[in-house]
Amino acid sequence: MWQTLFEIDTKYVPIKPIGRGAYGVVCSSINRETNERVAIKKITNVFGNRVDALRTLRELQLLRHIRHENVIALKDVMMPIHRTSFKDVYLVYELMDTDLHHIIKSSQPLSNDHGKYFVFQLLHGLKYLHSANVLHRDLKPGNLLVNANCELKICDFGLARTGRDNGQFMTEYVVTRWYRAPELLLCCDNYGTSIDVWSVGCIFAEILGRKPIFPGTECLNQLKLIINVLGSQHEADLQFIDNPKARRFIKSLPYSRGVHFSSLYPQADPLAIDLLRRMLVFDPSKRITVTEALHHPYMSGLYDPSRNPPAQIPINLDIDENLGEPMIREMMLREMLHHHPEAAYTNTVLQEASEGPHLISRNETTQATVFHHYYYYY
Repeated sequence: MWQTLFEIDTKYVPIKPIGRGAYGVVCSSINRETNERVAIKKITNVFGNRVDALRTLRELQLLRHIRHENVIALKDVMMPIHRTSFKDVYLVYELMDTDLHHIIKSSQPLSNDHGKYFVFQLLHGLKYLHSANVLHRDLKPGNLLVNANCELKICDFGLARTGRDNGQFMTEYVVTRWYRAPELLLCCDNYGTSIDVWSVGCIFAEILGRKPIFPGTECLNQLKLIINVLGSQHEADLQFIDNPKARRFIKSLPYSRGVHFSSLYPQADPLAIDLLRRMLVFDPSKRITVTEALHHPYMSGLYDPSRNPPAQIPINLDIDENLGEPMIREMMLREMLHHHPEAAYTNTVLQEASEGPHLISRNETTQATVFHHYYYYY
């Protein structure tokens, strides 16, 4: 597939390559056992970069816990043949037709109902994620997959975090710049779910205008673009900035009266403009929440609270950012075993067999040997 070798389980029939990124290549496929259409993402040389390896591990752990109609489903993670030396990881997702980035860039007309339904589904999935203690931290049109019937699903959880993860991640540079909230641009070390709401606002504006609202060339330019549109901020709206240097920078910018969103998007529904205005608020404490946005009049007729129960158990990931390759590899294998109980059983039997032949029957030993040849070569 695009000069990339796919060594996959025989139950998957590869069809064609459908995407490429820094991680590797994605191809569409059919699971011949279930007749399901799936997308197989090959992450090449996953341990070549420790940050990429941690991102992959985080996605595996998060998606194992998350089940929601507006979040992409991880169907399978293929077991590697060489347990202690594998370099590539194959993730199997449900197959979607395209992503929101391609739709916005296309010449396909987008009605008010299209935009409303896309934003509703994004908020719907985000409410579930936040109830599970998950911040996505990298929402953008390219991370929103869409089907021909306008069904939308959030994907790419490599930058996601749960709660504060021991406070280690709060100062990290996160979120693609154009969708990055002011508190992140200003390096504030205490942020929350409102960063995802800002990203939704940027995506909403991009749907309405068919182009990014804040296409900054670098961090400071990004802040200038935001102030140009939102207008200069009052002193009270800068209290969240805990870095004196960052606060001085914002105050040093030329005065701006701001721009009315209705003049930027004259064809938009006035209720859409009102919701957008409440999402793109500079001070995160005054930004609308996901729940409030779902109850906004613009979403009237779409949101049914009874159909969006919160996650039953908040997810709590505690991944040490300084883990070495052997431990990351071992943790990835544990995640893979969740998708392959037969291999997990084999692993247990093999371990018991090594402790003494009296612990297992002859038949179990034979089974263990067969599975051993399929899955593990030490």
